[in-house]
Amino acid sequence: MTERALTAGQKTLIDLGPLVVFFAINYFYGIMIGTAALMAATLAVIMITFWVERAIPPMPAITCLLIMVFGGLTLYFDNEIFIKIKPTIVNTLFAVALILGLIFRQNFLKILLGRMLQLTDQGWVLITKLWVGMFFVLAIVNEIVWRLFETDTWVTFKAFGIPALVLVFGIIITPLLRRHSPSSEN
Repeated sequence: MTERALTAGQKTLIDLGPLVVFFAINYFYGIMIGTAALMAATLAVIMITFWVERAIPPMPAITCLLIMVFGGLTLYFDNEIFIKIKPTIVNTLFAVALILGLIFRQNFLKILLGRMLQLTDQGWVLITKLWVGMFFVLAIVNEIVWRLFETDTWVTFKAFGIPALVLVFGIIITPLLRRHSPSSEN
């Protein structure tokens, strides 16, 4: 039996699809139905990923779990604050996990991305520290946006602003990745 894998384009669609669904449904029907749609779309992409790859990567699995928890709280209590604070809590937890990994000499980024990305040990530590900073920035910006702006503005930020910030961050750190790849040491 041949091993199947999602293409890069399919993975991007899977990553962004639920957010686009959340944005669109929120626009037409409001945050509560948008939250339910986000939960359903996230579950659907997890099932598709499992069907195609016969495995679920750790990050999408964790994200799905957290969307189910915070989305469920949002719907159960009929209170949008739970879905709005999810990015703050998730980004803070990711930052803290990376910090703890560094403290205990377990580089979680290397564990998660080591098959796709080859870096020197110094490179892994540097990239981890940069991601810690990025996760904290995302948490702070999310807090500012949901507290100071209307719900629709926050949903737009969540669906498009956060992915755009992460993309720009990824582009900015690309030269560091190259500089700290094992082949650049020769």
